[in-house]
Amino acid sequence: MGHEHSHSGASMPTSRGRRLKFALALTVVYMAAEAIGGWYTNSLALIADAGHMFTDAAALTLTLVSFWFARRPATPRKTYGFYRAEILAAFVNGVALVLLSLLVIYEAMLRWSDPPEVLGGEMSIIAAGGLVVNLIVLWILHGDHSHDLNMRGAWLHVAGDLLGSIAALAAGGAILLFGAAWADPVSSIVISLIIMVGAWRLVSESVNILLEGTPLHIDLAAVERSILSQEGVTGLHDLHVWTISSGLDALSVHINHEPKLHHSELLSAVRKRLHDEFGIDHLTIQIETAEREAEAVYICETGTRCFEPVTPAERAL
Repeated sequence: MGHEHSHSGASMPTSRGRRLKFALALTVVYMAAEAIGGWYTNSLALIADAGHMFTDAAALTLTLVSFWFARRPATPRKTYGFYRAEILAAFVNGVALVLLSLLVIYEAMLRWSDPPEVLGGEMSIIAAGGLVVNLIVLWILHGDHSHDLNMRGAWLHVAGDLLGSIAALAAGGAILLFGAAWADPVSSIVISLIIMVGAWRLVSESVNILLEGTPLHIDLAAVERSILSQEGVTGLHDLHVWTISSGLDALSVHINHEPKLHHSELLSAVRKRLHDEFGIDHLTIQIETAEREAEAVYICETGTRCFEPVTPAERAL
C-alpha cells in the first residue's frame, strides 16, 4: 500500500492587505457621504447605494478577517486549519446582498404609486462621486478576484455598487431634466436586481464548497479517465475531488495496479498527471494490489479503525 499527501496554500501577501485596507477606508468614508446625501435629497436610490456600500465594507472586512484566519496554523481539532473561514465569509456576503436587495425592492414598490420629491441635482453629484470611488476600489481589487472566491465576493459587491451608482446617476439626471420622480424607485429596483444576480452565484458556489461538492471547473469523469490511462493502473475506486478553499482543490482515490510496478514510481506519475491536467496538488492516494485486496477494514470493539488480513472467502462473508 502506498500513500501520498501533498498540500500547498498561500496566505495573503502584504501588498494585498494594504490594498484591501485602503479600499475599505475609501468605501466607509463614501458610504457615510451617500447615506447623508440620500437622507438630504430624499433619494431611495442613494440610500440603497449607501446600504450596498455598507455591505461592500462588510465584505472587505470579512475578507481581511478570513485571510487572517487562513494564516493560522492547523490544530489537532482543525486539521485543515482555518481555510474554510474564507468560504463562510463569502457565503455570509452573498446572503447579506440578497436580503438587502429584497428590502430595497420592497421599499421601492411602496414609493412607486406616490414617489416623493427628490433633489435631482444634488443626487446626481453624490452619485457621480460614488461612481468615482467604486472605480478606484475596483481597480484596487483587480487581479485578485479571478482566483479567490472571497475576493470575488468583495469584487462583486463593488461591481454591483458601480452599476448602482450609474443607475442612481441616470435617475438623478432624469429627475433634474424631466421631473421624473418615478426614476428613483425604478433605479433602486434595477440596482437590487443587478446585485442579486451576482450574489446568487456567490451563494451557490459557497454552498457547493461547504457541501464538499466537486469543483465546477473539474470534470470528475475526465479525472477518472486520466488516472485509468496511466500505464499499469488496473482500476480505481473511492474517487473524490473537493475544494478546501479558493484555489486549493483536494483529491483522494484508491488505485489498483499491476504488482510489477513500484509504488513510488506510480505515485509520482499520477501526481504529475493530476497537476499538469487539472492543477490539483493536494493529494491522498492509496495504492492497492491484488494481494492487498485480501485485507479488510473492520471496526474494533474499542471503536477504532483496524486492518485485519482475511482470506477472500472470509471477506465475501
